[in-house]
Amino acid sequence: MPPWQVPLADVIVPEEDIAVVADTYRSGWLSMGPETEAFEAELAAFTGAGYAIAVANGTVGLHLICSAVGLGPGDEVIVPSLTFVATPNAVAYTGASPVFADIAATDAPWLSAQAVEPLISPQTRAIMNMTYGGCAGESAALRELADSHGLVLLEDAAHGLGGTLDGIALGRAGLAGGYSFFSNKNLAIGEGGAVVTDDERVAERVRLLRSHGMTTLTWDRHRGHAAGYDVVALGFNYRIDEPRAALGRRRLLRLPGETAARAAIATRYTAELERLPGVVSGMASSAGEKPAHHLYTVVLDDAHERDAVRAAMAERGVQTSMHYPPAHRFSIYAEASRGAMDATERYAARSLTLPLFAHMTHEQQDLVLEALAAALDE
Repeated sequence: MPPWQVPLADVIVPEEDIAVVADTYRSGWLSMGPETEAFEAELAAFTGAGYAIAVANGTVGLHLICSAVGLGPGDEVIVPSLTFVATPNAVAYTGASPVFADIAATDAPWLSAQAVEPLISPQTRAIMNMTYGGCAGESAALRELADSHGLVLLEDAAHGLGGTLDGIALGRAGLAGGYSFFSNKNLAIGEGGAVVTDDERVAERVRLLRSHGMTTLTWDRHRGHAAGYDVVALGFNYRIDEPRAALGRRRLLRLPGETAARAAIATRYTAELERLPGVVSGMASSAGEKPAHHLYTVVLDDAHERDAVRAAMAERGVQTSMHYPPAHRFSIYAEASRGAMDATERYAARSLTLPLFAHMTHEQQDLVLEALAAALDE
């Protein structure tokens, strides 16, 4: 591992968590049993969703919600280009076509409702929002736009768990949303994800497709709730396992406190950045929003070259990143439809992601700010 004084993200797994995971191995039941059931119930309660379905990872959760609402060949889904490639891939897995739209601005790097509207066509079936950095962005405006055009709104909330808008959990703005529990996410269990929805039919379809389209599962039969099963749909093996569900339950208990800690770090970044010329925060918040603070990004002015700033900060032991290479640039989507990408292109060229994790100390944050200031002076 590089000798980072301040890594981009950092995960601590306390001994108590390890003990809970070890207990699942001792139980002899390793896949989709009591820990998964409890984790789903606790996720539903935490988010306020009617249903929560745990899955193998965030990407398959997005695939499942696209499949559950019936997307298929000939359909179009408008998505942000500034997102991880899993967002458009989940659409493409169904045979539908992603259509890329611009972000709102360089200090508002989330899907723009104004950019989406002219891309709506007779083939458009859905909009998939992405809660970039853990921010609600234009979720409310996109919901209104989808409703006015009779479209389905889906939500890639991989960054969003723990954030809210007007008291409603991010991931619940539309018909269904998907979370990621990947190693660098706010609720990190290595791999894993979940789908949330208030729609019973969507929930039933997601559950069915999660495990081969089978009408009953091994855990049902083990408890004597069923003696056999039918296969009624072409499903997938997208199940989560018990050790990760157990770890997720433990980490979910700490998530509110960790989200508050992230918020304090983000607030301090924003205040300190006002003293640095040549850089501004890229994470503006909207009224009624409590972000999850998954990322903290800054935007450099034209006098500074982003890669040079990153290299100078790395020399001082500070890891940085950039989120994300725009998906419309990837070879696989070279022929995909898209609107103007002016804000996306500028943000992708000028943005820089700073370290942010819940147990980050003031001393570590000072090192980040000092390294950034020195890099901007070079």
